[in-house]
Amino acid sequence: MELHHSTAEIFIPDGKPQADALKRITHLGIGAHQDDLEFMAFHGIRECFARHDKWFGGVTCTNGSGSSRTGSYAQFTDEQMMKIRRQEQNTAATIGQYGVMIQLDYPSQAIKRRDDRDLKNDLRVILEATQPEVVYTHNPADKHDTHIAVVVAALQAMREMMPAKLPKRVIGCEVWRNLDWLPDNEKVVMDVSGHDNLADALNGVFDSQITGGKRYDLATYGRRSANATFFDSHATDKANQVIFGIDLTPLIYDDPKLDVRDYVCGFIDRFQADVRKKFGDRFGYL
Repeated sequence: MELHHSTAEIFIPDGKPQADALKRITHLGIGAHQDDLEFMAFHGIRECFARHDKWFGGVTCTNGSGSSRTGSYAQFTDEQMMKIRRQEQNTAATIGQYGVMIQLDYPSQAIKRRDDRDLKNDLRVILEATQPEVVYTHNPADKHDTHIAVVVAALQAMREMMPAKLPKRVIGCEVWRNLDWLPDNEKVVMDVSGHDNLADALNGVFDSQITGGKRYDLATYGRRSANATFFDSHATDKANQVIFGIDLTPLIYDDPKLDVRDYVCGFIDRFQADVRKKFGDRFGYL
């Protein structure tokens, strides 16, 4: 499999031949940074863990050079951080028993350029080699510019593929914005209860970020707990850990020409309409 950067890495934790490792992937996560997959696509990791009929594959698009760093990592150069972050991501892949872990090694600034097509082309190569049933990526309402660049490139890649090779479902997941604001009937609700030890192990791998000043491990666990508890105000909790997602499948099947901005803003409009309706029905104009 030829990728744009010669420094891109294809890591196969169990040593399976590359072609076979790629073909077995059923759930593929496409994230911007090292650790994004573990935070947003844990549903797919959990679905495939310790299975032989389902395999999770990971794609990390950027090289980690822009990572925040304090404490014991404060004096690390960009090159040192890139090495550490790549090692952390591969360690997570080993713990999570991923079928393959691909790190594309792009600088964040490169993939945010509107005229850059290299990431899209790489993702198409990977998607066609794996042909997963489910793809997890960033949601288009995320506030991180690099995350938006990744989801756009992923959707562009899938829109160029033959329908027979497309995943059955594409889910945009939470990282730099919660999705609890989505109307309940439009949430993709992913129950990830019952594997707290696996989640803790995966989240805790990224010491360069946790020690470096960002407690992503605690924040991620707290968000999933909050999603579970606050999802339904009139019922006892059926799950204790939940991830919310946006269904992006219509953008590659139903209307591939639909503008991604219009699609996600439609959810926002319906959220606004729901808020207005509750005030109108119950209180009128205050």
